[in-house]
Amino acid sequence: MSKQTDELLKLDNQLCFQLYSASRLMTKLYQPLLKPLDLTYPQYLVMLVLWEMPIGHKFTVTMLGERLKLDSGTLTPLLKRLEAKRLIQRQRSSEDERQVWVRLTALGESLKQQAKRVPEKLLCDAGVKTEEVAAMREMIKTLFETLPD
Repeated sequence: MSKQTDELLKLDNQLCFQLYSASRLMTKLYQPLLKPLDLTYPQYLVMLVLWEMPIGHKFTVTMLGERLKLDSGTLTPLLKRLEAKRLIQRQRSSEDERQVWVRLTALGESLKQQAKRVPEKLLCDAGVKTEEVAAMREMIKTLFETLPD
């Protein structure tokens, strides 16, 4: 094996490891910020998608899964827990029983005000500038779009 190949096999030279490690650390940083909202990080992601929409707008579970890049087997338990907290309401479609609609409740909508502090506090805690985050986000987005599905 050549020296160059040996370098490629070092853990610290693996892009996947750096992304994985950063993802785990970011999730850990979110935990204390989401605790007052009584949300886990995956639940927070669901709420972010729903908060983007006008009040009263509905999403199908399939649409949420596509947006969050999660399958229904992962998403359904998350939605059930959010519904138990009365933050969302799920309703089976009358036209197609396989389709389930999801919408925010008034309580879920009101939580948005508290959540507005989370991204700013996270940046402050992480010691990263807004411009740096934007550049990193664009690089990761480009990587994601480049990778085969």
